[in-house]
Amino acid sequence: MVQKFQSPVRVYKYPFELVMKAYERRFPTCPQMPIVLDCQIIKDETLENGAKRNTSRRCKLAVEAPYIFKKLIGVDFVFFVQHNYLDMNSRTLCIEAVNESFSSRIEIFERCRYYAHPDNAEWTCFDQTATLDIKNFFGFEHSMEKMGMKQYTQTTLKGKEIIEFFISQLREEGITHVDRWTPPPDAPKSPILEPAAEQHHDILLDGDFIARSLGQLSPMQESKLLELRKMLDGVDDLERVPSYQTILRFLAARDWHVSQAFSMLCDSLRWRREHRIDSLLEEYSKPAVVVEHFPGGWHHQDKDGRPVYILRLGHMDVKGLLKSLGMEGLLRLALHICEEGIQKINESAERLEKPILNWSLLVDLEGLSMRHLWRPGIKALLYIIETVERNYPETMGRVLVVRAPRVFPIAWTIVSAFIDEHTRSKFLFYGPDCAHMKEGLSQYLDEEIVPDFLGGPCKTMIHEGGLVPKTLYKMSSLEDHDDETNADGPAQSSDEASIPSKRLSAVHQHEHRNLYKTIELKAGFTHELLIRNDDPKSVLTWDFDVLRNDLHFTLYRVTQELPEKSDAAVSYFDLTEFVEGVNYFREEPTLICRHKESVQGSHVMHHNDSYLMHWFSPSGAQLNFFYEVLSSVNYRGSMTSLQSAFSSNSSAASSIHS
Repeated sequence: MVQKFQSPVRVYKYPFELVMKAYERRFPTCPQMPIVLDCQIIKDETLENGAKRNTSRRCKLAVEAPYIFKKLIGVDFVFFVQHNYLDMNSRTLCIEAVNESFSSRIEIFERCRYYAHPDNAEWTCFDQTATLDIKNFFGFEHSMEKMGMKQYTQTTLKGKEIIEFFISQLREEGITHVDRWTPPPDAPKSPILEPAAEQHHDILLDGDFIARSLGQLSPMQESKLLELRKMLDGVDDLERVPSYQTILRFLAARDWHVSQAFSMLCDSLRWRREHRIDSLLEEYSKPAVVVEHFPGGWHHQDKDGRPVYILRLGHMDVKGLLKSLGMEGLLRLALHICEEGIQKINESAERLEKPILNWSLLVDLEGLSMRHLWRPGIKALLYIIETVERNYPETMGRVLVVRAPRVFPIAWTIVSAFIDEHTRSKFLFYGPDCAHMKEGLSQYLDEEIVPDFLGGPCKTMIHEGGLVPKTLYKMSSLEDHDDETNADGPAQSSDEASIPSKRLSAVHQHEHRNLYKTIELKAGFTHELLIRNDDPKSVLTWDFDVLRNDLHFTLYRVTQELPEKSDAAVSYFDLTEFVEGVNYFREEPTLICRHKESVQGSHVMHHNDSYLMHWFSPSGAQLNFFYEVLSSVNYRGSMTSLQSAFSSNSSAASSIHS
């Protein structure tokens, strides 16, 4: 069992040098710490003309435990080894202590630090952390854990009292000031520093740099920032040290847990090297489909100085871009935007001479419809979100979502589950009421830069988006090329399309498919998908394209158990005693889907029955389709906005009842 302890940052309103003189008086013993019986110096060395002093002590501590407990373990005292690393030049004292006694059964590690206050050079800060790892202690592991926690708390509370006591003692002796360390006159001069771009950040952060580049940090946060920076010095294959701004972001993303932030940052640095991310801005060239059809771009800065990126998601042909670029191509585009964002953040911070650590995103959802809930597109989006959150944490300062339509809660329900809770808190939503939306935006954007498509005066250079021509599709990158067997059959007139009886079909039993399938339907043929539902209130969603000729689509619910099909050229409607209103029911009215139309829809499956998706081709057509079932457990959206929908870029299609 491992226990971690951390005390709040303590501030002494005395200079570092005076605090150090008081600190030395606590050795070898002091009355405020009767638990310390003795401290012997086992190593003491002075380096760099007196600037540094490294001291190691072996300390004898009394065991504060019940008599019976001490009798059982056979000791009255234990030994610890303490290492002090004093740097008078940088005004820091780092202390590390480990247990010598019972080290095979218990590991105790304590780290303390005294350092000059980053904002007031006449004050001194102190922070302290410790870990207790009890592996095996004669069956008293839990008792030792409680004793360790009690002991740590008592020691922490006494620490400030001890320093204050010895400073008062010094004052009584007439010592109220200790000069800062300066190098001897005959000391060799320090070597000339490397150019700024090549310097290592191995000095204590000063208050001016923090205020100018990082913003307001508590002493504890500053301590952890420096600790993580120093840990990076031990990484062998590190090509260049990340900036303090980057280190700060990773610490914030891991709630200031240094070890977790270190692991996350090292993984990200390895990923950047493997994928040549540092060269992305120079090497990446936007494909033509991005230049001509991607509705996103940078747009000035918000009132806090953050660069603003606008994404007109409702105008984006997600399917067309994904089929044209592929998953990795779309990810590469997203990473390029992130790298541009980092560059613009730095430029804005330099221009405004204040800390700018992230950028803002304005997402326009006008035009969002069920076509955007295409499952492979959602899957690609989640993949991008995961990659970005893992490698660009805390770079998103605010997300303004405007003109959110009724269908938006469905998308948000799916996507938000994969977004970090802290990131979700940065989202601000505005409905389709433009007047209200503009008023809301004015809190974050200056009036003169509100985009014209939102009623503002500022024109943007952002592309309108629109459908990607299918000639740019790279179907092989997405399509599932399983062979489908289509049997020949007699032609059928289009005016009989709504009567689903005695049809030839290519039957496909329900299997979960992650990508689109393409089906060639000859004249008079049908394609059927049977979904057996055992999850009431789960949601069946679909998305399909129609090419060459019209298709008729209907969704049915089947109440009887259907037999396995041995002949792909036989429709379920060819079965005897298969009667509408008796053992099957029309759940969605028949839609006549025209050439080049995209159709999206969803249906809440309320019953423990089978559901049949039925396409009929009067004169031969190609069907590209995808479907997915959203579990009732995972789906928490509003059912009122689930409805069949045609692409907003296609002509309206008719709906008929038969």
